[in-house]
Amino acid sequence: MAKYNITEKKEKEAAYRTLVSPKLMDDMKEKILNIIVMQKKYKDKDYSAKKLAEDLGTNTRYISAVVNVRFHMNYTSFVNKFRIEEAMTILVDKRYQDLKMEEVSDMVGFANRQSFYASFYKIMNMTPREYRLQHLKQHPSLVRKKSK
Repeated sequence: MAKYNITEKKEKEAAYRTLVSPKLMDDMKEKILNIIVMQKKYKDKDYSAKKLAEDLGTNTRYISAVVNVRFHMNYTSFVNKFRIEEAMTILVDKRYQDLKMEEVSDMVGFANRQSFYASFYKIMNMTPREYRLQHLKQHPSLVRKKSK
């Protein structure tokens, strides 16, 4: 059985995706990126596709269509990608070396440690702890000496 119970999803074609014009998709893509990435809404555990749709004055079907077509993933995977990228930075930052995984998970917007580990493993094919240890082995100068 696969680690963290990750299963491959089958591609299915949703009819409504073809109903959104390419220009509208491009406009929505930029607006989505602005809100999720630039405004760092990915850090908000409660920021759902529904709230994003409300902020953009549209519905979740359009959000879903744009994210699926333009980013080739679903909304949750899209948001988690930015959370994991930030977690990777935090995990190797000397200033955050003493943080527990739950604290890192919370900082980047995951609701719980399990979803953090599952998402991290899905993207990086290793656990957050393994990632941190591997990075520190490659860069021993980043290991902060424990003060007495």
